[in-house]
Amino acid sequence: MYHDQEVTSVFEVLETSESGLSPEEAEKRLLEFGKNELEEEEKISVLKLFLSQFKSILIIILIAAAVVSAWLGELVDAVVIMFTVFLAGILGFVQEYRAEKAIELLKSLTAPEALVIRNGAEKKIPSKELVPGDIILLQAGDRIPADSRLVEGFNLRVDESALTGESVPVEKHSDLLPPETPEADRRNIVYTGTAVSYGRGKAVVTATGMKTAFGMLAGLLGQIERKRTPLQESLDKFGRWIGIATLVVVAFVALLGVLNGFPLFDMFLWGVALAVAAIPEALPAVVAVGLGLGVRRMVARHALVRKLPSVETLGATNVICSDKTGTLTQNKMTVERIYVNGKGLDVTGTGYEPEGKFLSGETELSPEEPHLRRLLVTGALCNDSGLFNEDGEWDIKGDPTEAALVVAAAKAGFRKAELEEKYRRVGEIPFSSESKRMTTLNALDDTERVSGIRLFACSKGAPEVILDSCTKIFLEGEERSLSPGLREEVLGQVREMADQALRVMAFAFRFLEEELPSGETEQEMVFVGLMGMRDPPREEVKAAILTCANAGIKTVMITGDHKITASAIARELGIFGENDLILTGSELDSLGAVEFEEIVERVSVYARVYPIHKLRVVEALKKKGYVVAMTGDGVNDAPALKAADMGIAMGITGTDVSKEASSMILTDDNFASIVAAVEEGRNIFKNIKNFIAYGLTTHLGEVLIVLIAVLGWQVLPLIAVQILWINLITDGLPPMALSVEPPDRGLMKQKPRDVKEGLITRREVAAALGIGGLIALQGLIVLLWSLDSGFPLAKLQTLIFTLVVFSELFNAFNWRSDRYSIFALGLFTNKPLLYAVGATVGLQLLVVYVPFMQTAFRTVPLSLADWGVILPLASTTFIAMELVKYLRARVYK
Repeated sequence: MYHDQEVTSVFEVLETSESGLSPEEAEKRLLEFGKNELEEEEKISVLKLFLSQFKSILIIILIAAAVVSAWLGELVDAVVIMFTVFLAGILGFVQEYRAEKAIELLKSLTAPEALVIRNGAEKKIPSKELVPGDIILLQAGDRIPADSRLVEGFNLRVDESALTGESVPVEKHSDLLPPETPEADRRNIVYTGTAVSYGRGKAVVTATGMKTAFGMLAGLLGQIERKRTPLQESLDKFGRWIGIATLVVVAFVALLGVLNGFPLFDMFLWGVALAVAAIPEALPAVVAVGLGLGVRRMVARHALVRKLPSVETLGATNVICSDKTGTLTQNKMTVERIYVNGKGLDVTGTGYEPEGKFLSGETELSPEEPHLRRLLVTGALCNDSGLFNEDGEWDIKGDPTEAALVVAAAKAGFRKAELEEKYRRVGEIPFSSESKRMTTLNALDDTERVSGIRLFACSKGAPEVILDSCTKIFLEGEERSLSPGLREEVLGQVREMADQALRVMAFAFRFLEEELPSGETEQEMVFVGLMGMRDPPREEVKAAILTCANAGIKTVMITGDHKITASAIARELGIFGENDLILTGSELDSLGAVEFEEIVERVSVYARVYPIHKLRVVEALKKKGYVVAMTGDGVNDAPALKAADMGIAMGITGTDVSKEASSMILTDDNFASIVAAVEEGRNIFKNIKNFIAYGLTTHLGEVLIVLIAVLGWQVLPLIAVQILWINLITDGLPPMALSVEPPDRGLMKQKPRDVKEGLITRREVAAALGIGGLIALQGLIVLLWSLDSGFPLAKLQTLIFTLVVFSELFNAFNWRSDRYSIFALGLFTNKPLLYAVGATVGLQLLVVYVPFMQTAFRTVPLSLADWGVILPLASTTFIAMELVKYLRARVYK
């Protein structure tokens, strides 16, 4: 829209002119079109955010259990249950509240003011007051305040990476374009949120607020519903399962007790106690603590999580769709290849650090080598960018392509400021989209003036343009005629660099006695060399992608850059394999939904894509059953970020819209930080599963002991208060300690888990039956021994009570890992568990030996002989699991 119309036609449609709108008309249009700002979603209140933490089925079951316990007079247990519930809620609330506040602090994208022409006069106004038809003035450094059609542009270049993903500023002009021109290639339109990197211009505002390209993307976000995370689904499924199973088992056992002659009310109390014991009320707190600690560790590793359950989603991720610019690459244009004096040179060093070498094969070339010196000095003088050091960090100002030349010269020790002081600029022929070159005239100092020569003309631009203006070449220390053969050799180097996805720029010079008309200055020049540059990959990303591959995670590059550039970077990083496909946006448009879904698993690179394409890729992968993470920093990434199972935005270069759409923000904009987040996610889920397995084994053991004793011998082996105590101390500290268990070795060499598998698998059920059955067998042995010895009922119950506690403590060590022996993990690598077990042992001894606690829990003191039976029996829980792990390791070795 408007790109295919002449400026005069646009003025007519918008009822405006180069003199701009009158204040009255602007006010009228402001009422009609609204303010030039994005509509924000209604903020969730602090109270709603807090209450949202208590929606899961498991939490509701626990609250019900607490209410019933309080009604029956078991206030201690009710308080403990509610404490764990509120702890889980508070931890989740605090993390999400902090994350939302952090997002607010990161908002900085839209331009606060705009320079407009109204009634023929220039004035600054708040950008939110802009209306269609306003005439705006643009200059280097400005943020574009509204979508606009250019009226005129002078060497105007705009950084559109926030919108399109293009890493190089785009040249803009006011010329008419064909109607079918794609949005990303509309060079006569400037878009909200992008930035002027060079030149100046004038434009007429065509759209504001939610009608801009930026606003429409933000609106698209509101139409995408974020699905619940795999962890949330698994916890709810587990909550339903445990709720039904508990009610059925407890009702059955309580009924058996009544049928065997126990009092009805006692059996009701005992049934409630057993129900509470069977429900793992520590689970929400363990999950919250595990997620919270994982979040803290991730913040230290440059990842800010907005939603706690999202941490675990990364653990199930099997596809990461990543934007290229600034995420996989440094977003810092760098000279990597030079052609000078007939030789190709490699330039080391990355980023803006002025450190590096110039290598011809393995040989380092001296920066004072005359041909290299002439090339680097030419590039630095014919340049409007700069390099500076602020607080120990090197950064640039101006166009990043030009800045790359300044950095290359600085690597050789040629500082631009010093060169400009020595070779003062006295004239300039600026770059334009028509000429595709720039030339400066610099005065030689007195020591270099020979035979009346006093000026040094430096020129840079497109290789074909520069070569066409050259008649000579600087070769072997002299200016030689540029023969057709030498010209073809240079063009061959240009093609070779282009095949390596390098952006190639040519350089020429000329010595003059006096300033000539611009047309003559750029003639009969001397070609000096080529520089090839690109936005290089981050050094740590290749290793991160390899780690992802070993972990069964596929990395897919989705970028607005050109196909050649994208494929070269993808191959270098190990994203693009022999059998992989690369698709452009236009090729994707030509595919139907079914056709695309058939090949989506083979595509590793998408180039020249638009926002709707990114969304389509994410949705196609999700339809195939993949858990998709999407990384990005631009407005163009926001819809896909929200649609993905895990949206990961960039904290430094990311736009507000992308951050709002994300589940997690990388504070260092580094793809490699995702690997740490994936490991944390996997470890959190592993710890949750291990705690559940621990809880199932212990709770099943308790139920089986009671069931066997009641059915076989009409003996109640545990009273209600003892069951609640077992639940309190064994489901309290040890599970919390299990939640901080560090990752197993090889965790990132395992395939991602299947999200359909849930928290309870055959493995957990087998473990529950095996270890639970073993605990029941231990209880049966103590029961028979006690009956044979004629022990009083109080001692029998004390023995089984203490046996179960110690057996469950031994069991806690089993579930540090379901794969590795504790001796392989290291006895002291989880010190919190040692402290938790020690504290629990102390509490149990108090119950057994302190008189007033003996009364409360109906226990009697145990002798050394009693301990001689209990401890060896309880330790078999640990020994048996170690034996299983050993045999499994032998089988799968």
